[in-house]
Amino acid sequence: MANLRNAMPGIGVCAVIAVPCWFLGEALPVVGGPVFAILAGMAIALVWKQPARGTVQDGIAFTAKKVLQYAVILLGFGLNLAQIAAVGAESLPIICSTIATALIAGYLLYRVLHLDSAIATLIAVGSSICGGSAIAATAPVIKAKDEQVAQAISVIFLFNVIAALIFPTLGSALGMSNEGFGLFAGTAVNDTSSVTAAAAAWDGMHPGANALDDATIVKLTRTLAIIPITLVLAITVARKENAAGVGAAAGVDGTDGTAASDPAANAEIATAAPATTKPLSGFSLKRALPTFILLFLAASVITTVAVAAGADVAVFAPLKTLSRFFIVMAMAAIGLNTDLVKLVKSGAKPILMGLICWICIAAASLAMQHTLGLW
Repeated sequence: MANLRNAMPGIGVCAVIAVPCWFLGEALPVVGGPVFAILAGMAIALVWKQPARGTVQDGIAFTAKKVLQYAVILLGFGLNLAQIAAVGAESLPIICSTIATALIAGYLLYRVLHLDSAIATLIAVGSSICGGSAIAATAPVIKAKDEQVAQAISVIFLFNVIAALIFPTLGSALGMSNEGFGLFAGTAVNDTSSVTAAAAAWDGMHPGANALDDATIVKLTRTLAIIPITLVLAITVARKENAAGVGAAAGVDGTDGTAASDPAANAEIATAAPATTKPLSGFSLKRALPTFILLFLAASVITTVAVAAGADVAVFAPLKTLSRFFIVMAMAAIGLNTDLVKLVKSGAKPILMGLICWICIAAASLAMQHTLGLW
């Protein structure tokens, strides 16, 4: 409780930044509140640097980590699994194909471009699943730094805007049906705000099209991929950490279980290592699974059961709105913790990765629709 009390000033700062960014995002959904917040945070950080923030920094760090996790949990209340299963079944082969394509492309680009693994993972997951929400869910799992999150969000934002602006015209030029464009927007555009912007633009160009509903449901179905992807990443990270711990223990004890022969090394080990020789515990699935992801799944199940029992889905709307606001707050905090100059200097390779992933996803979506006879 004392820690939360100490964090309140920093949380308040993030909330103050988030409010105008929220309204700007509502006015310009093609950009979105999270992007405005992260840009505002980075701009403020240029003149208000961390050493000058004092105890306020504790609350900013809390918002960037914990409030972000709370946002992901509340996001689950916007998912009715039964509705998604009923309506999203047709889109499932396309969704699986685009996600697989993005993840494979992301891994290959990570190897070829020699990118930082955390940035590569965030861009690949953000491109393949649902932009900012997927990055928000993945970042704590892989222990990504705020600057890495900011960089990934910036890359995703760039191609969100391009997609929302050009995809409606591209769809018309390709002769896509209304249903086909709904599938295309829902699978090939990253962030929810940009999906709705692209689909709304299509409906404006084709009166009565109703592509917005189709695109939204496809997007919600795609969002469910957060669960298996983050669980796999959590298990992978836990296994690596456990292996690293075992390796460190072997280095302390010697590969044959005896002490190192170097007297200087023995002296260093004596001061650095604990007196006990208790072996490291093995991998534990329970420890690997992030609690906030399990709570996200529980929130989705609660929504599904409640709606099936006759509750109005609108009951959960305030929680979904609060989730979106928490994400804006967290992005403001991440912006405050980001060195903009360093971000710009290291931005070329992540942008190239985002571009290639984006092209691959769009191509995979169109190819699968053509294969399935939907376009």
